[in-house]
Amino acid sequence: MNAISERRSVRAYQKQAVTKEQFDVLLKAARESPSARNAQPWHFSVVQNSAIFAEINAEAAKNLNKDTGDIFYGAPAAIFLSCEADSRWGRTDCGIAVQTIALAAHSTGLGSVILGMPEAAFAGPNGNRLNKLLKFPDGYTYAVAIALGVPAGTKEAHSLEPGRVDFVD
Repeated sequence: MNAISERRSVRAYQKQAVTKEQFDVLLKAARESPSARNAQPWHFSVVQNSAIFAEINAEAAKNLNKDTGDIFYGAPAAIFLSCEADSRWGRTDCGIAVQTIALAAHSTGLGSVILGMPEAAFAGPNGNRLNKLLKFPDGYTYAVAIALGVPAGTKEAHSLEPGRVDFVD
């Protein structure tokens, strides 16, 4: 419960690299996430190359026809989750896995922010080229990404909005 309560979406990172040992912990946790029928329909592409981030960022901005700023928030690393394109619950399963990564990152002292904006890059005309660049297996498609690194700061917890829960008898 502490990891859930204390974790924040980090949008500023130090330049310090994420270590192989940290990635090992995060990817083990992610791969232990539950999935529908234990299908494990995911693939994890670990990226630490700022040129790749810049390319995906530019492609997303072009496809959205707007300035998106840095959609990776200066993070030194990101994990892209792709899933079997024909998987009925693949995106849901990847959502579970990415939240597991976020909580595991917090527990190791890393910060993270779950990213939806890169989807625009993969949905455009260069999506297949990006799939190959990130080594998505054949038949897989972008699901979600998470930026990772040592936080450059912190922020207060968001407020819990009232009226967002109903018990139905």
